[in-house]
Amino acid sequence: MQEVAKRAGVAPSSVSRVLSGHPNVSEVMKNRVIDAVAALGYEPDLLAQSLRRGASMTIGFVVASISNPLISEIALGAETCLRASGYSMLLTNSMNSPTLDAEHIRLLTQRRVDGLLLSVSSEQAPGTIDAVERSGCPVVLVDREMSVNRPLSAVIADHDAGVAEAVRHLASFGHRRIALVNGPSDLRPARDRATTLRRISRQLGLSALVRSGDFTTEHGESATEGLLSESSPPTAIVAGSNQILVGVLRALRRHDVRIPDDISLVTCDEVPLAEFLVPPLATIERDHHQMGVLGAQLLLESIAGAAPSILSVPTVYVPTASVGPVSTRGHVPRQ
Repeated sequence: MQEVAKRAGVAPSSVSRVLSGHPNVSEVMKNRVIDAVAALGYEPDLLAQSLRRGASMTIGFVVASISNPLISEIALGAETCLRASGYSMLLTNSMNSPTLDAEHIRLLTQRRVDGLLLSVSSEQAPGTIDAVERSGCPVVLVDREMSVNRPLSAVIADHDAGVAEAVRHLASFGHRRIALVNGPSDLRPARDRATTLRRISRQLGLSALVRSGDFTTEHGESATEGLLSESSPPTAIVAGSNQILVGVLRALRRHDVRIPDDISLVTCDEVPLAEFLVPPLATIERDHHQMGVLGAQLLLESIAGAAPSILSVPTVYVPTASVGPVSTRGHVPRQ
């Protein structure tokens, strides 16, 4: 900074005012300082600035797995909103490990982030809960619920509405055995989807088959293999995530099970290029980008001192030709 001041012919305090965006700076002085900064390649010490301001202007975002396409859309929405308010975002990938969730929360807290967005691998992991409680900074959960000793803001999806609409649509085509290849029950999206499927199935006199596991292709494939091998296989399957869907499709193709001739298929969350599948997939949709924007807005409000609050994003069922009448030929997979 001394070198910048000398080159610009101003006092070091003037350099500090220009770089901090102080309003009482003339255009002439501002331009001289900026030119000197560019000529010298000066980089401000962000850590020192954050210590002086008491704010790092940085947000941490802990996600369970960056391989999930919807996470990238949520993160993009959050970062777009944060950047417009002068904040940077640090994204960490926990690879579906609760242990890494806790480590990342502690690491970001040590780096003095001003707040945390959390889409963790498990809502119930003791290490994660402890790290959240010890963080001391504002926290917003992204489609998660956690029992901690302080209220937290959250942006959540109304999974009930979309799943209920999908089940009723399947029932209208005569489906009476509907399977949900689901994610882990210790995460809100999977828990809500299973609860809704069972509730609507009871109301309509249907059989609900829930197969819980990880949000992975491997679980989707193995669960679907098991469903197809049952003496009374389901006539319709709901895939609980993008990754699960890949495994479901892989198992159906292996057994030459046709959609919707042999089995009807619905998926949760939009899938890239899904519109080009034949037939296009019926989908329970939500606005992932908007979830990221709303989560960031909630966090900025919390940083400014607002009380914690919860916002809900709707889900909508979009039917397509992947849902059809129950086959009269049965659903025994062809080898």
